[in-house]
Amino acid sequence: MRRLIIPICLTFILLFGSCENKSSENSENNIVNIVVIYTNDEHGWIEPTDNYDGASGLMSMWKSVEAYDGSDKYLIISGGDMWTGPAVSTWFQGESMVEVMNAMEYDVSAIGNHEFDFKIEGLNNRLEQMNFPLISANIINKSTGEIPDFAKPYIIKEIEGVNVGIIGLASIHTPYTTAPVNVVDFEFTSYSEAIEEYSLKAKNEGADVLILVGHICEYEMEELTTIAKANGISIICGGHCHQVVAKDSNGVILIQAGANMKAYAKVEFNYNKLTKEAVNFTYEIVTNNQHDFDSEILDIVNYWNDRTDEELAEIIGYADETIYQSSTEMQNMVCDSWFYSFPNADVSITNSGGIRQNINQGDISLESIVGLLPFENFILELELTGEELIEVIDDFLIGGMTTIGGFNLHDGTPIYNDSTYTVLTTDYLYSLSDNNFALYDDEPINTSVNYRQPLIDWIKFLNTSSTNPLNDYLDNQPRR
Repeated sequence: MRRLIIPICLTFILLFGSCENKSSENSENNIVNIVVIYTNDEHGWIEPTDNYDGASGLMSMWKSVEAYDGSDKYLIISGGDMWTGPAVSTWFQGESMVEVMNAMEYDVSAIGNHEFDFKIEGLNNRLEQMNFPLISANIINKSTGEIPDFAKPYIIKEIEGVNVGIIGLASIHTPYTTAPVNVVDFEFTSYSEAIEEYSLKAKNEGADVLILVGHICEYEMEELTTIAKANGISIICGGHCHQVVAKDSNGVILIQAGANMKAYAKVEFNYNKLTKEAVNFTYEIVTNNQHDFDSEILDIVNYWNDRTDEELAEIIGYADETIYQSSTEMQNMVCDSWFYSFPNADVSITNSGGIRQNINQGDISLESIVGLLPFENFILELELTGEELIEVIDDFLIGGMTTIGGFNLHDGTPIYNDSTYTVLTTDYLYSLSDNNFALYDDEPINTSVNYRQPLIDWIKFLNTSSTNPLNDYLDNQPRR
């Protein structure tokens, strides 16, 4: 009889999906499939480029490759730093990026340091337009001790009866990676303390699964795996350092998808309602180069391209070869251009992080320079002794001087410790407490000149063309 019972039972399972002596733990009704689609550090790169397909390419891939249909089983998440980048986003303080991300149906975003680039007012303007919330459990308003109005510590999204809690973290380095004055009212507190407090609160509110979304680098993600696992967090999503990460570390899935919408990360798993377990995790990074485009998103991008052209299409020069972002020529050019507007200055000091993209071969438009130098940084004029100057230059980019073979001005004159020099730097660098600019000159002159404007004016002055290219005016000699 035993031989007869087994096939009968198997037949019953195949036909009806159950059997009297078969546990229903793995019944289809108890298993919920959840898909996380993740990007970070989008930085306003909504346009297709030569090698990557921008926002419209991502949307097309989500639909064709991931079968995205707008249903609740998909969680679309950003790790922050959404909008400071090329002019199509920067010039409009991220408005174009928000419209695109709304249309792509993002569910939530962490808060990156560059979300503060246009001050709290700019952040709130974008938040009013966003169809998704910003999350951070570790930003505290110094005056109230509470999380500020522009952030939620976490959200809970219900997917077929499963409550997914998503907890946010902002980088503790934010006061140094955006203008400090923009976040002076806020404290960026311990990751671990925020995880412990808000994991418990989310679970008490009914969260079955926890995901941590932080604007944090891979090493920080790794450091948090133990406390994350102890608090029931299954996935840590990162950002800020523009890394590509997809791995299991200490039983926690870590993902980070590079930057600039060049790729997305996907994590898929099942949740068993009876056993209350998230299982069967798979994860991967998918490159955005399928070269197929979603028409709705592309229409939005084209609209903002037209808006950008209306305001920034003026051609101001010509390059016969690409000038690369990190090249000596680019760094020297930016530093030296300031002397066009301030010819009486001796030295200029800026940081490589303020230079954000290449100048491509061909016509140079205002749009090119806004994308190159996208921040609202303004030039300050300081008076420093030679000794103070040598102390503050650190590893910054410099113009008007060299450290090779000693500390000398560009004409070879030595920099003397007790002489006074006129030094140009940005209000951003001046505001960082560990740079000592303010220690040595506490009343600098604010020129109210954006750090990109001298470069625009200098390029216009040169009247460059295909027969008189900008490249002919560049200095390729290192200064350090």
